Amino acid sequence: MSEAMADPVAGGTGFTDIRAGGWVARLPARLRPFALLARLDRPIGVWLLFLPGLWSILLARAGVWTTLGLIALFAVGAVVMRAAGCVVNDLWDRELDRKVARTAGRPLASGAVSVPAAVAFLLLLLLAGLVILLMLGRTAQILGVASLVLVAFYPAAKRVTWWPQVMLGFTFGWGAPLGYAAAHGALGWPVLPLYAGTILWILGYDTIYAHQDREDDALAGIKSSALRLGGRTRLFVALWYAGMLALIAAAMAVAGIGRDGLIALALPGALLAWQVVRLDIDDPARCLALFKLNRWVGLLVGLAILIGR
Repeated sequence: MSEAMADPVAGGTGFTDIRAGGWVARLPARLRPFALLARLDRPIGVWLLFLPGLWSILLARAGVWTTLGLIALFAVGAVVMRAAGCVVNDLWDRELDRKVARTAGRPLASGAVSVPAAVAFLLLLLLAGLVILLMLGRTAQILGVASLVLVAFYPAAKRVTWWPQVMLGFTFGWGAPLGYAAAHGALGWPVLPLYAGTILWILGYDTIYAHQDREDDALAGIKSSALRLGGRTRLFVALWYAGMLALIAAAMAVAGIGRDGLIALALPGALLAWQVVRLDIDDPARCLALFKLNRWVGLLVGLAILIGR
């Protein structure tokens, strides 16, 4: 089912990225709204939350089995915490979501899930996240708890600043210091450029994503970098992506990653350049497609680090 088709939850005809078909449609009826609330129909968010952690785990250069175990743990954690973040976001935004075509069919905005049920679901997800966190070292546990502050307050950013994408960068990029601490046992110098580069990457791709809602956001009074930049978006995304590559290269160099890994950064660099060239801020479907390319960008960055190891 096309993500640009009419929203099957809300019954509207506007552009939406909700996918209520596929495997979600085969779930028991009472579970489907919760799967949609957790965005399980759109795994791209899980990938984008997981990838900075993958990079930092690989950068830490721990033993093979430790590395593989942490990657598996972070993958599960990304599913759980992305779902928790979506619930928090939708609890904050349920009134605003009703005013935006792409989000009007979300379960809380449409009434498919009640607020008490969403809160109970959130507590269950946080409990699962706690179990995962307790399997990590002390430094990683402290960082994991600290991340909840970012998760809780990110939805407020769009109400007070034109740059909520920066706040999202700090939140979604938190896997960079967390993963390194989990694999290395403590924070280290590679974390600084890696985290900064991750924030620039997220700022770039989420600005592209935000152009899907530009007109509705303006009417609803929601602020975003897409609205702030308008026609200057291509230039700024290009600068942010270039900065991201430079900072990740710096992190790799500080971590002792070899020259072959740095050369391999040309692969994700080519995909980032493709996004800049192909960007059309007036085409929501293209913005969504370019946004989704960042899963492959992230995997290729991970491959570059692995090659350099």
